[in-house]
Amino acid sequence: MNQFMIDQFYTLFGTPRTINSEQIVFALLLAFAMSFIIATIYRWTFQGFSYSRSFIHTMILGSMIVCMIIMAIGNNLARGIGIMGTLSIIRFRTQIRDSRDMIFLFSCLGIGISAGSLAYNVAVLGTLLIGGTALVMHWSPFASRRKYEGLLRFTLPARSTQEPAVDEILKQCCGAFHMIAMREAAQGDAIEYSYHVRLLDPSYRNELVQRLNNISEVSGANLLLHRTTVEL
Repeated sequence: MNQFMIDQFYTLFGTPRTINSEQIVFALLLAFAMSFIIATIYRWTFQGFSYSRSFIHTMILGSMIVCMIIMAIGNNLARGIGIMGTLSIIRFRTQIRDSRDMIFLFSCLGIGISAGSLAYNVAVLGTLLIGGTALVMHWSPFASRRKYEGLLRFTLPARSTQEPAVDEILKQCCGAFHMIAMREAAQGDAIEYSYHVRLLDPSYRNELVQRLNNISEVSGANLLLHRTTVEL
């Protein structure tokens, strides 16, 4: 029984595992590379109002610092308790407004923990799966309540023959469109149309308006996108 207690004591409080210089450098570089991928995906998929360059740097540097701390602790419980007590003195008062930002930061810290504990496959596979999931959820309409993403308005003469041309342009530029209003304008000489539209590609917004204005009888074509004001 005494020998068992001694063995447990050395397991918890004994000399930490030995990590050579090559492993230290590789782990830190891996933490940098994987957190850089996560930070890049965050930058690609960012849709908020207050983009912060320092937050990107925080994710990458935070991953490397956590990796260094985990390697310093190793398998020595006493060091872990000491470092935890030291870090508890530091108070981080920076407020993270968006829960999505917090998740990206937490994923970078997870990469640092995986790399620091020499679980390289966890760091790499975790980065690929988490980053891929973030891209898929950004590009897919999952969890979105918005069926249409823009309001298109234009005016045609009351007896216009260009309605088929307008419909053809809408089919070419929009994945879906639905007329929501039609009212008289210019004392009955013209009709103002209002459509809800969902573009095939965001880059089509200028082309759609230009092509409609190029039709001789169309006037006042304008497009108001909802995506810049809702569901960020």
